Amino acid sequence: MEVVNAIGRRKAAVARVYVSEGTGVITINKRGLDNYFPSSILQFVVKQPLSKLDVTEKYDIRINLDGGGFKGQAEAARLGISRALIKINPEDKPALRAEGFVTRDPRVVERKKPGRPKARKRFQFSKR
Repeated sequence: MEVVNAIGRRKAAVARVYVSEGTGVITINKRGLDNYFPSSILQFVVKQPLSKLDVTEKYDIRINLDGGGFKGQAEAARLGISRALIKINPEDKPALRAEGFVTRDPRVVERKKPGRPKARKRFQFSKR
């Protein structure tokens, strides 16, 4: 099997994912998964599609992460891994979709408006 690639995005984070057959090693920006994401919750988020399909030990995954915070990066990686697994085996799509791993979360930060301190917050109103 050759290398299968996919892109996952969330907020400002972009994950370029490369999946190849191997022993289950996940490398993010040339670092190990547990080194890049010390939080076990974020490690769990990245591995969710693999554990759902029981292919954790079947593929080696190389991820190039850029932008955003660690939560957005983890969810971008999850989307990228899901898309790559669907490219490898299209029959897996309904199982991943049922868990919500295939849907791109469209929520992003609202832009700041002129004359306001933040996007929606206003300066304090003074009557006199």
